[in-house]
Amino acid sequence: MTVSPTVETHPLLPRIEQALDTIRPYLAADGGNVRVLEITDDMVLRLELLGACGTCPMSPMTLKAGVEESVKKAVPEIRAVEAINLTPMSAQPAGQTGHPQSPSPVPTPQF
Repeated sequence: MTVSPTVETHPLLPRIEQALDTIRPYLAADGGNVRVLEITDDMVLRLELLGACGTCPMSPMTLKAGVEESVKKAVPEIRAVEAINLTPMSAQPAGQTGHPQSPSPVPTPQF
């Protein structure tokens, strides 16, 4: 996989930025943002997650369901979207491994 010489002059960048601008308000509401780093010759968009997005446990879902879907819908030439600083779900401090356990019942107070 080779990298395009410069992302600033890539012909798809304006359309990608326009797609990202549609979801940036939602990212900003939670203290985050994204920055385009590369568009490879293989049409993979590489992003950096900024602010709260860089450490949020929901970042993998946001990247897939929000960012990637928006970009690929607006710019079908993009084959995939990757974040260079995405923490895998298994490494998230708040992540749970294995199968979730059912919560213990809370006793009902007697009056």
